[in-house]
Amino acid sequence: MRPAFVARILGCRRILDQPSGHSNRRMEGTVNSCRGRLVCTAATSTSETVTQESKSRLPQEPAAPRRQRVFSGVQPTGTLHLGNYLGAIRNWVKMQDLYDTFFCVVDMHAITMPHEPRDLVEATRKSAALYLASGINPDKAAIFVQSHVSAHAELAWLLQCYTPIGWLRRMIQFKEKSQKQNAEEVGAGLLTYPVLMAADILLYGTDLVPVGEDQRQHIELARDIAERFNYKFGGSKWKKLGGRGGKIFKIPEAFMPPAGARVMSLSDGTSKMSKSAESDGSRINLLDPPDVLANKIKRAKTDVFKGLEWDNPDRPEATNLITIYSLVTGMSTGAAVEEVCDLSWGEFKPRLADAVVSHLEPLQQRYKLIMDDEHYLDEVLAQGADKAEEAANRTLNNVRQAMGFQARVRR
Repeated sequence: MRPAFVARILGCRRILDQPSGHSNRRMEGTVNSCRGRLVCTAATSTSETVTQESKSRLPQEPAAPRRQRVFSGVQPTGTLHLGNYLGAIRNWVKMQDLYDTFFCVVDMHAITMPHEPRDLVEATRKSAALYLASGINPDKAAIFVQSHVSAHAELAWLLQCYTPIGWLRRMIQFKEKSQKQNAEEVGAGLLTYPVLMAADILLYGTDLVPVGEDQRQHIELARDIAERFNYKFGGSKWKKLGGRGGKIFKIPEAFMPPAGARVMSLSDGTSKMSKSAESDGSRINLLDPPDVLANKIKRAKTDVFKGLEWDNPDRPEATNLITIYSLVTGMSTGAAVEEVCDLSWGEFKPRLADAVVSHLEPLQQRYKLIMDDEHYLDEVLAQGADKAEEAANRTLNNVRQAMGFQARVRR
């Protein structure tokens, strides 16, 4: 028997009773072409006809305000770690109730560096399952795989053709990663993937993009690309081609996560926790078993100072581990510092390990249930791709029209 949360999302829906004293009316509209007015017939016991003129005198409900749209994604390289979860995915869970949200496993970004195809397939499914296990609800947010929506690749090419190469060469991550390899062997995708990131964002008319400080430059690039494209192809030029005119792309804004959500490496309190770091001991993977978690925290880098404190620039490891403790326990930073400030490292680390294990245990249990139901995960990703594709294709069709591409005639 499938678990309750799986059955719910697969299609079992709670049926809410209508409040007493309220009839359940269904309005059926038909167009009266002879008289040129709209006739609305209510499906009630008493038939009544309301003309458009008399209807306009009835109280009108205000139109629901449009929710701002949020797009974000994580690469399926390696295993998602505590920094991904606390710094990004946990914020997504809160945002899905406030915004129109699209959360993507950006598998096309994962091939800018050498990869193993078999590993990519597995990592993509794991990442999607961890989104769900973390609390992303497919009834509230679109959860999908980037390569399942072909508009991402097509728009990336169209944007590349009008993005100055000088803009891309200034990207910090390209400089850092290309320096680690033979410059002649670096794939072109490492240079151009920020344009794909821009396409990811612009396809959905995104208002807000949750990012860390290290990704702010890429959001600025996406804004520059959108403004350049709007200027070159939008406005009256687009209108003359049969479009609506005006801006083709919405200009997105970076949304910075709450202060204190930046999780650093266990090996170096000045470096961000990373999936690409050589040492697995530098990160807490979401799927690490309890004994592995405890051992990693036990071996985490510390200092020689007595007691514990937070936000001392000379003690980055203390700040990082207290931050993690605060986030997984739900305590404020001040309360966490007050609780542990007099402890030694030997006393604090087991307490931290217990808190991390306790926090991740329910997530790991949900993850196992999801991965055991292969059909459910496929259904969620298909549902998310359908929703994403509908939104993305509207934007892509506008771009094609504004750039002068011949529209395909469907037979």
